[in-house]
Amino acid sequence: MPQMPQTHDVSGRCPVCDTIMTVTRLTCGACGTSLDGSFHVTGATAAATRGGSLPQRADRAEARFGRLARLDAQQLEFVETFLRCRGVIKNVEDMLGISYPTVKARLGNVLDALGFAPEEEPPAAERRARRREILADLAAGRITTEEAHQLLARNQSPAGEEDDDTD
Repeated sequence: MPQMPQTHDVSGRCPVCDTIMTVTRLTCGACGTSLDGSFHVTGATAAATRGGSLPQRADRAEARFGRLARLDAQQLEFVETFLRCRGVIKNVEDMLGISYPTVKARLGNVLDALGFAPEEEPPAAERRARRREILADLAAGRITTEEAHQLLARNQSPAGEEDDDTD
């Protein structure tokens, strides 16, 4: 059996223009069989190189994994953590040992990679939920009064918008 050289993960995106690159040669690590042609690198193709089955067409990866096929390994790891924490940013902070702004930046990065446009202002329900989180952190002693004041000021609704916080 032929000895395969060490392999490396690639994102499948051109480092110059950021378009999807095309793989021109695939080789089986077990038997040494090679295919020459034009193959698109997708999340499913990357999974196939680690032992999964190769899809019939590159667009099947997008159909199967949707926009998640666009994420790199670090972004997928963040998404997994975010989901395990049920979207509670404070829990993501604790689990990853990073600050609130870092969690928000990573979330924004993932949303950009998925092709979702950033919202200029979070919806009122999100602001109310964030306000409750800040007040809970203050009550639990995780943040100081000054930190709570600063966070609440940044979480204010836009001018002229009523924020009915009767919950």
